[in-house]
Amino acid sequence: MWEHVAMAGGMNKRGSGFPLADRVRVGPGHVVPDGPPAPLDDACPTRHCWVAGAVDGLGVKRPGLLFEWRQSPSGWEGRVMYAALLRPGVWLGVEEWLPASQLTPI
Repeated sequence: MWEHVAMAGGMNKRGSGFPLADRVRVGPGHVVPDGPPAPLDDACPTRHCWVAGAVDGLGVKRPGLLFEWRQSPSGWEGRVMYAALLRPGVWLGVEEWLPASQLTPI
């Protein structure tokens, strides 16, 4: 459940009169870009996958995100992020390197 926290000077504060872009401090040696960042040359390498052998040990394949591959002495491994059941009703985000044999494409 999300909790709402009241903060002094929150979103409804009036009176500053300056747009947020004009309130940014620029320190010595900081260069303000002239325009938007250059577009990325490559497509995002992240892929959806199924993760077998999740850390919760329930034997259920979990949906995950594959971020990258590496070759280890034992073969290819993928760095993945997935949700695992920590205790009843409490889920935890897990990031780990797993053997390719435990990952299948969605």
